[in-house]
Amino acid sequence: MTDEVAVTGAEGFIGSHLVEALVRRGNRVRAMVFYNMYSSHGWLDVLEPDIRDQVDVVFGDVRDPASVRELVEGAVAVYHLAALVSVPYSYAAPRSFVDTNVIGTLHVLEAVRACETPRLVHTSTSETYGTARTVPIRETHLLQAQSPYAASKIGADKLAESYYLSFDTPVVTLRPFNTFGPRQSARAVIPAIIIQLAAGARQLKLGALDPTRDFSYVTDTAQAFVDLGAAPASAVLGEVFNVGPGEDVSIGQLAGDIAGLMGVEADIVEDAQRLRPKGSEVMRLVCDASKLRDRTGWQPRYTRDKGLGETIDWFLKPGNLARYNPNEYSQ
Repeated sequence: MTDEVAVTGAEGFIGSHLVEALVRRGNRVRAMVFYNMYSSHGWLDVLEPDIRDQVDVVFGDVRDPASVRELVEGAVAVYHLAALVSVPYSYAAPRSFVDTNVIGTLHVLEAVRACETPRLVHTSTSETYGTARTVPIRETHLLQAQSPYAASKIGADKLAESYYLSFDTPVVTLRPFNTFGPRQSARAVIPAIIIQLAAGARQLKLGALDPTRDFSYVTDTAQAFVDLGAAPASAVLGEVFNVGPGEDVSIGQLAGDIAGLMGVEADIVEDAQRLRPKGSEVMRLVCDASKLRDRTGWQPRYTRDKGLGETIDWFLKPGNLARYNPNEYSQ
């Protein structure tokens, strides 16, 4: 019998790639998709038929404990990715981030505890570290909430930690650094750059150009989830693991590199409307994933340039580019 696993946030960017990876590993996937009036399954709708046949879509909401309990019941592992993830939007609607990211995580933890699920892989973010005090950033780095989004994720991470320490809930936390690749939201910087250039723009308007980020190709991030879900309990439970290649690049340099790969020249400028509030900008993030490598054997398979090439190719396909509005993004 095929082991059935559950994924929250399955319709999203990383979630849909994780669903693919889990099916290819041999799992049947119960995929929670946020209910919408269009009955859209998000990015799950673009999966190949042989993958899609192994996915059972369940409409639900992590803010509703009953739908979470129904999703979790009987699963051998739960991968919790459902979250609000936009830093800019968190300035405007911080309460919604607490409701989804903190309370939603509480509901997942309660369901896993009640159902005695063998493994929960909880999703964090490198934004919880704030600007790096030491580099590369290890899991022992202090946590600093430089945005309401980061604060909500720290709250969720600490809830996961507390359930492990208080109730022996079998949770492990994965903290991805900046993930990129096909299907990513136009809010993210790499799609924003590609979409603007593909639309003919020769002046790229971005947020701050000096901050550096450590970019991980999405299939490498998805593999880290799979590896933590399969690792021996003694090696991972109750622990936090970073995932990222360990090579940061400034946003300005990144934009220039993408323009070069696309064969165009562009003027790269900061747009004041896209800058984070003073004190909120995270200036440097660079990952130390040695703990993940040591405990699971995970290794990145993509260089940044290889990942950028595949991402550009995907966005430039007419059917894919048509899904995006070049004017609807923010860094």
